Amino acid sequence: MTTYNQLAGYRVNYLGSDPTLNTGNEGQVWYNSTSGTLKSLVQLKAWSSSGNMNTARAQLASATNATQSAALGFGGFDTANTAATEEYSGYTWAAGGNLTTARRDLAGAGTQTAGLGFGGLTTVNSNATEEYNGSAWGPGGNLSTARRQLGGCGTQTAGLGFGGFTTVVTTATEEYDGSTWTAGGNMGTARYQLAGAGIQTAALGFGGETPTITNITEEYDGSAWTAGGTLNTGRKSFAGAGIQTNALGFAGSASVPGSPVLTITEQYDGTSWNTVPSMTTARRSLGGAGTAQAGLGFAGNTGAISAATEEFNSTIFSPATGAWASGGNMNTVRQTLAGAGTQTAGLAFGGRTGANPSQVGTTELYNGTSWTSNPTGMNTARYSLAGAGTQTAGLGFGGYTTTFTSATTATEEYNGSTWTNNPTGLNTTRGGLAGAGTQTAALGFGGYTSPNLYRTSTESYNGSTWTSVNSMNTGRTILAGAGIQTAALAFGGDPPGFTAATESWNGTSWTTVNSMNTARRTLAGAGIQTAALAFGGSIPAVTGDTEQYDGTSWISVPPMATARSSLGGAGTQTVGLAFGGGLPASAATEEFSGPQTTATASTLTTS
Repeated sequence: MTTYNQLAGYRVNYLGSDPTLNTGNEGQVWYNSTSGTLKSLVQLKAWSSSGNMNTARAQLASATNATQSAALGFGGFDTANTAATEEYSGYTWAAGGNLTTARRDLAGAGTQTAGLGFGGLTTVNSNATEEYNGSAWGPGGNLSTARRQLGGCGTQTAGLGFGGFTTVVTTATEEYDGSTWTAGGNMGTARYQLAGAGIQTAALGFGGETPTITNITEEYDGSAWTAGGTLNTGRKSFAGAGIQTNALGFAGSASVPGSPVLTITEQYDGTSWNTVPSMTTARRSLGGAGTAQAGLGFAGNTGAISAATEEFNSTIFSPATGAWASGGNMNTVRQTLAGAGTQTAGLAFGGRTGANPSQVGTTELYNGTSWTSNPTGMNTARYSLAGAGTQTAGLGFGGYTTTFTSATTATEEYNGSTWTNNPTGLNTTRGGLAGAGTQTAALGFGGYTSPNLYRTSTESYNGSTWTSVNSMNTGRTILAGAGIQTAALAFGGDPPGFTAATESWNGTSWTTVNSMNTARRTLAGAGIQTAALAFGGSIPAVTGDTEQYDGTSWISVPPMATARSSLGGAGTQTVGLAFGGGLPASAATEEFSGPQTTATASTLTTS
């Protein structure tokens, strides 16, 4: 019989605990002697769409050392050169202070609050440098060599500009110290329309036009450039992100003007480039920022000038931590519904249905295989409500009856066949809240009340009345919850925007704990405070991402088969249930099964 050692050339590690979930351990296989489980790590990489820029443009620059959730894009061209600057928050773009000099084909460096823009084309090549302080641009020291279509990276006080076009293609490299540019070591290959990544003393320049398209990569050590691994696809007018030893290169054009634009994405490990999942939207002359694990691409030319934004995310997870499988579809397609119960005795109620959404009180029961519609729905039709309890002793509270201005305090109890109104509703009117606990010992927290009130309010229910207790630390809506009245967990939501923030409730107060790996809203939750499951939601693209919480930290596990937001959830961390949701509205049901012990220590030998 062929062994793993013969196949892979490695022995299976015998460990008392799981290794850190990071890229250094990707592909590793090990046996956890404590849980008696054979495990491995795999990596999931993908691009997803995000919020558009306000100003569509191409040939813009970006703060290359900015993060995926705090990026900066500036300058560029649509029908004319622009000075427009925009700041990215992780989903939406907001206007920042305009550049002093409108231009295109410039380079950038730095961060959202300490940006650097230099070079470019006005009507002639420019040597102008500008510095951004988070609200306005001010003058910096001029480049020694005016040029356009150059590469850039580094920080505002330690920037690097290289290559580009003067009246000819150049190898010139310049280093910026926060006030003055000085000559650095020349590149080995003169080129323009190239991409860059890294910092001043550990930079990466790759691709571009010489004037023929090139796949050459060069690495800079602060004084000289040396050859690195070549791109698999030579190209120009593309973007880069990351550091010298872990970079991304994405999109661009591989041939002469008028040729198709690209979606191709490659990742550099310090030695070679490897192809990873492509962007959704093919384009050239775009902006880029972030890291190789959390990259950002925005604007550019798709054949027309674009404002589209995409996020690249690389997630490590262990398949042995569980998997989703399809269950029976609901009878009523809907989203923004609530749930309670277990995987084999689930309860779904409320939500919105149809292409022209209308709120419902429709109730369905799940037996582990199929859903049955309950003839009697809720007394108050609503959506974005919270749920708690079990299939035969459920609780529904809060929500919206028509629009975001119609939040309700209504509370109803379900006995397995009918809903009964409790004349005493919530103290705080709201929708988009989360719930935990049972029908006679519940907790409601978070939510939203128009206009623009992101609630921190927490209330405790004793089976007859709601009592206001200590508030959450972070006001938010469309979040998820898990646990019981005296030991609850709140995670994700809209603060506004997207958040990964997690808080733990001890029956008296909320404490901020380790955040989820993926910031998101309109997600669902299941489980208890020390063993929770978070799944689905919007990041802002609809996602099936799933994470498990062990009382200390979140780990990513295999995603749902059907990406969706505004879904219902029930069950536990290892036996979870997901149902309904959007976009578009769905009736799909999925069941999550946690790790199974498939081996014992006595069956393995150590080495």
